[in-house]
Amino acid sequence: FRSGKYVYKPIMNQTCCPQYTIRCQALCFQTSKSHKKVLKKMLKFLSKGDVSKVVTEEEPMDSRIEDAVTCGFAYESASHISQAELTPLSVDHAERVENEDEDAGETKEEVDVQKVESGSLQICADKDTPVPGEPSRSAKIVHAPKPGKGADLSKPPCRKAKDIRKERKLQKILQNQMCTFEGSPLQAGDQVFLLQNSKSKPNQPKTIEDFIFVSLPDDAAHKLEVRLVPVSFEDPQFKSSFNQSATLFAKYQMAIHKDTPSDCGENEFTRFLCDSPLEAENAPNGPECGYGSFHQQYWLDGKIIAVGVIDILPYCVSSVYLYYDPDYSFLSLGVYSALREIAFTRQLHEKAPDLCFYYMGFYIHSCPKMRYKGQYRPSDLLCPETYVWTPIEQCLPLLEHSKYCRFNQDVKAVDEGRIKELGRVRVLHKRTVMPYSVYKKRRKGPSDEASVQQYASLVGQTCSERMLLFRS
Repeated sequence: FRSGKYVYKPIMNQTCCPQYTIRCQALCFQTSKSHKKVLKKMLKFLSKGDVSKVVTEEEPMDSRIEDAVTCGFAYESASHISQAELTPLSVDHAERVENEDEDAGETKEEVDVQKVESGSLQICADKDTPVPGEPSRSAKIVHAPKPGKGADLSKPPCRKAKDIRKERKLQKILQNQMCTFEGSPLQAGDQVFLLQNSKSKPNQPKTIEDFIFVSLPDDAAHKLEVRLVPVSFEDPQFKSSFNQSATLFAKYQMAIHKDTPSDCGENEFTRFLCDSPLEAENAPNGPECGYGSFHQQYWLDGKIIAVGVIDILPYCVSSVYLYYDPDYSFLSLGVYSALREIAFTRQLHEKAPDLCFYYMGFYIHSCPKMRYKGQYRPSDLLCPETYVWTPIEQCLPLLEHSKYCRFNQDVKAVDEGRIKELGRVRVLHKRTVMPYSVYKKRRKGPSDEASVQQYASLVGQTCSERMLLFRS
């Protein structure tokens, strides 16, 4: 991961709080109920100006780059993590309460609907519905259920209010169709045929785009615009918005992370969130915006209220950091921006087919406040020994027993990209690039092979031949 131009990788089996790389499969992402709450809350605010402060139990995705600090990971320039409490990944209390409330509401509506329908003409004939004047062929003897065994057969099965509303609508359609037959009654088979052909297709769950890109009314209370700005002082938009963006960063750091003004001045802002080791690049098969580092600015009514710092790479969008105006914390901008970035990843995929993952930095199971990242499903964790992606559902039981885990259960599996020839590691010595085998012969003094070996094992064979290890 990176902080400005500083790129780091923890030694997983030695650090006190192992940090596992996590990625979300953006193309398969499904919004949870808590995510939908945040999206709907934003829509209500934009369309009606509703500022009701609904408590959300999701951690704002603000300290995405330096999450490990709270858990004891030593990095001197790191800022502190937000103190918002989180629910453990295995228990989503907010969703459970909402389910209970919805079930209670639906049950009440079912009772009311049944009362209304009991006095109305039932148009839809069922196989078990007795025909007047004929003996009932569907008479059933209902036995009282034994205590604690099964459902009460004397009561109608529980139905959702949505299904009941559908049935009532279909009944009205059938009633209108019956009137066209000049009063001649339809046979039961004809009614069933009409009912089957009148049924609508099952409702498809709403996608994240359905919530984010919905059209707002002309008289909407607020206007939100998300601008993607390359991190470059040569870019007019970045340059013109720099002061406002830097001021917002300072306001956020002081309010949320209790930084002093000297800790979050323009120089620190530039070093931390504007400097990048990535070079901008436009590839023929890449996204129109190109690859590199960007600021995704959230403009509300003409002013910036949040900035998501992201890297757009050939295979993923990597979330680096987020800072926002604390005055708008009631909008859960951390969660909202993460959902926007997932939707943005899916959007980029249409032009760049290989770009299909959303990287959220590190998942730290031993730090409960950092478990919120696992709530963006489906997601995978990277095995620290074989570097194979493993579904997070398989990793969680292992992490409950041990902070450090090898996720790959194949004991014979090894890192395919591991260092095989240490002598091929590229070294920069006295402004000259050479393989380590040559540098080793020229070196004077004690051997540094152990430290070079550690470096090579962390970056792997491929990267060790692309990067330069500086030796004085």
